[in-house]
Amino acid sequence: MEATAVKTNALKGGEFIVKESKAEDVFIREELNEEQLMIADMCKDFIETEIDPILDRIDSLEEGLMPSLLDKAGELGLLGMAIPEEYGGYGKDVNTNTVVTELMGGAHSFAVALSAHTGIGTLPILYYGTPAQKQKYLPGLATGELKASYCLTEPGSGSDALGAKTKAVLNAEGTHYVLNGQKMWITNGGFADVYVVFAKIDGEKFTGFIVERGTPGLSLGAEEKKLGIKGSSTRQVFFQDCSIPKDNLLGEIGKGHKIAFNILNIGRYKLCAAAIGGSKRAATTAVKYANERKQFNVSISSFGAIQYKLAEQAIQIFAGESISYRTSDLIEKKEQELLAKGASHNEALLAAAEEYSIECAILKFVGSEILDYVVDETVQIHGGYGFSEEYPAARAYRDSRINRIFEGTNEINRLLTVDMLVRKAMSGQVDLMTPAMAVQKELMSVPTFGSDDSDVLFAAEKKAIANAKKAILMTAGAAFQKLMQKLKEEQEIVMDIADMIALVFTAESALLRAEKIQSMKGEAEAALYVAMARVYLSDALEKVNVHGKHALAAFTEGDEQRIMLMGLKRYTKMDVVNTKALRREIAAKIIDANQYPF
Repeated sequence: MEATAVKTNALKGGEFIVKESKAEDVFIREELNEEQLMIADMCKDFIETEIDPILDRIDSLEEGLMPSLLDKAGELGLLGMAIPEEYGGYGKDVNTNTVVTELMGGAHSFAVALSAHTGIGTLPILYYGTPAQKQKYLPGLATGELKASYCLTEPGSGSDALGAKTKAVLNAEGTHYVLNGQKMWITNGGFADVYVVFAKIDGEKFTGFIVERGTPGLSLGAEEKKLGIKGSSTRQVFFQDCSIPKDNLLGEIGKGHKIAFNILNIGRYKLCAAAIGGSKRAATTAVKYANERKQFNVSISSFGAIQYKLAEQAIQIFAGESISYRTSDLIEKKEQELLAKGASHNEALLAAAEEYSIECAILKFVGSEILDYVVDETVQIHGGYGFSEEYPAARAYRDSRINRIFEGTNEINRLLTVDMLVRKAMSGQVDLMTPAMAVQKELMSVPTFGSDDSDVLFAAEKKAIANAKKAILMTAGAAFQKLMQKLKEEQEIVMDIADMIALVFTAESALLRAEKIQSMKGEAEAALYVAMARVYLSDALEKVNVHGKHALAAFTEGDEQRIMLMGLKRYTKMDVVNTKALRREIAAKIIDANQYPF
């Protein structure tokens, strides 16, 4: 019965564009259970006691330090959260793993080492390994006895991962594959014991392999000198006639792309959670400094310009956190539904993450850009001190930048968002055509100006979101109708549409979260959460309008363009919100708490 209920209430991937979600069906961070909150506190304590005091030592790449920290994390169980108990892990659910990812996201270079180990390093073996491979490697990966790394990128293949040139050839005896090639930007490369490596068998069949440290012919380049995350080991990995046992082939021959892309789906949603964790720490750094710093005999936190920044940091974090836990729970529910139908644990989670691949792509670029905004304003609030390595703002600023490149660049993820949505529509998985045709028909009719249903909570905001979805359907539908297969070549238009989709998904998630908090805690306690959702929605509608204009101007003209621009204006209209007053209320709470308080 429970599985059926999950199936009924959870939208399919991408369906948020054409269907309404209810607050009671959305999971929010405020619903974390006692165990999850205890795990969050454990992560927070670990960072404050083990990481924060030695950040300079970590960034200097002190020999053996990062592996020793991973060992300590392993002792606390932080490396084995996603690994089933039968392999020495804890088998925690998706939402619990999201909590760990969020909290550890504020750990600078250590967060990168940890996520590379527990994510892209371990998960390919967990989900695609044979029973023997799992038994051999997972217990050590769960404790930290073994450290993991992931070798996909090559010097000539950045976003084109399948353009890899590393080659694998089966030896004459049929017992080993001989690997030749090189990989670059390999996180944990300097100390990993296990490398998940992608190569083309006979130069054609893209396939995964498990390669152990110490394999003859495996060598490492020097540590890369990076802009940020300086404490993360990043090296080139070279393979010269590396003889890999046939038993270490990972997954199916020629199906390595499935491993790479499905693991990336999980990595993308987790990156958003980690970015939110980092954002919260940076926002706390910002308000502490703003309260301490005096100018003209008063704290700079009393200035409206600074209060705007503090409030906007919180609004962005609140919105990003809303999509993070909403998507995490969608994946969790889908996994439980598939398990109830008899799927294995591996099949269930991979299929669940793939189902919400559109949402995962959105989370990746939205979350990383929220972190970039927050750390940038943290530097600005610090003024000249923000540019000094003596203050924490500088490290946060440098360490943030990589996140817009990790797990597929933000540009790639924007393009993927629209491409995957079109594919789902073409295959009938999501019905975009019916609502898109309805919007076209509505455009040609006389608009109605009936009053909102005042009995519905947040009726005006919900209507605004429903209309913004129409703006997406109108713009995307017209673009596809006119350009068809050529739409892929018009990347500027595609990216505008992706931003429209992301803004509406995020605004809706923030509003649903605020509504649910109000139902849980009452109107007074929820007031600031509602304020954050309203400000985000108000700003999002203006941005949707701008992106829509840019897209429509690129492929329409004459009467068609005028009609569509009128429709866009209609669909992005909302009553004026006094965002200054709401931001000041939000800022007052932050200033009084002297930390990110939500």
